[in-house]
Amino acid sequence: MSESTAGASRSPLTPYQRKLFLFLSVATFFEGYDFMALSQILPQLRTSMALDEPTIGGMVTVINVGTVLAFALVGLADRWGRKKLLTLTIVGYTVTTFLTGLTTSLLTFTAMQLLARMFLIAEWATSMVYAAEEFPADRRGMVIGVIQAFSSFGAIACAGVVPVLLKASYGWRTVYFVGIIPLVILMIARRGLRESSRFVESQARSEKRSFMRIWSTPYRGRVLLLALVWGLAYLSMNNATLFWKEFAVTERHLTDAEVGTAIGIAAVLSMPLVFFAGKLLDTIGRKRGAVVIFLTGVLGILGAYGLHGVVPLALALVLAIFGASAFMPVLNAFTAELFPTELRADAFAWSNNLLGRFTYVFSPYALGLAAHSIGWGRAMQFTTVGPVLALVVILVSFPETNARELDDPTLLH
Repeated sequence: MSESTAGASRSPLTPYQRKLFLFLSVATFFEGYDFMALSQILPQLRTSMALDEPTIGGMVTVINVGTVLAFALVGLADRWGRKKLLTLTIVGYTVTTFLTGLTTSLLTFTAMQLLARMFLIAEWATSMVYAAEEFPADRRGMVIGVIQAFSSFGAIACAGVVPVLLKASYGWRTVYFVGIIPLVILMIARRGLRESSRFVESQARSEKRSFMRIWSTPYRGRVLLLALVWGLAYLSMNNATLFWKEFAVTERHLTDAEVGTAIGIAAVLSMPLVFFAGKLLDTIGRKRGAVVIFLTGVLGILGAYGLHGVVPLALALVLAIFGASAFMPVLNAFTAELFPTELRADAFAWSNNLLGRFTYVFSPYALGLAAHSIGWGRAMQFTTVGPVLALVVILVSFPETNARELDDPTLLH
């Protein structure tokens, strides 16, 4: 289907596809919840375990390594199947999240959270592969976008309920005990979950399924290009909201109440935009959508770390949050659509989970060093060169994949 026809009547979703859509969205909601939980309980964790700032920074760095270790799991989706790996990862992050609430030392807490991050990222990548393979080509962007948006929604929901959960008798541990909910949902919903039909077909055609096989195919160049794009985008987008409170308090001298108000307003206003991102990709195409989303995010970050006053900063933060969330559906779509079925999970594993995660893991530390000399505002503004360069690579090197069937020979060459 051409881009010109993509805006016409859309293919209807079957009852099974609607159920799968809901299942993947709920699973990804809790992925976003768990990611936000750590930042929300840090003050209480510091007190209960008597941690200082350097120790906390080291702990977060070690935990982030789990996102790289997810590489080993994601590649298994091309060998074990999407259904089996999705089940494993949901059970894995549910159990490790629950066990996090039982930890009594820094070592065990860090170990459980590292494993949780590994399972979370593997679940996210597998969900995106599942979504790409099981939904109509002209609805694929919308589906991927909404599933990703549920992750952002989960993060916002976590931020909203944590103040209540912290008042419970178990304190910060309650935040993690709530993580048992996905396992209950999985036990009920997984009975009707089917293996991806494309994976079943590719399994019958393909014999060799080693981790390294993608490097002997014509797609190795695309893996490297996607890794470059992921890394450049993470440089700025991954840190867009992470350090904003620190910037607002230290360089704009906002009070905690003003910061809380700005973040709350920005989160609420940005959510409809985030949920619309996937629809945008289906309507105007992946590349045009990338232009809108990446440039909006860049402008938002420049404003959020450069303007003065609560209202201007909050409005800029709306755009920054949108860009930091919506760039994911863009790259998820390209990563899923630019490779054949038998290599799709491997492509995610190599380009995102391993090679593309370098800036994700190490950029926060580099930004901290830069901020010590030039401030958080200037340091963060400088990082926006990353998504701009990523957008250039997309426009120059990637074909338009909108509304194209997966495994389309003209798309894969």
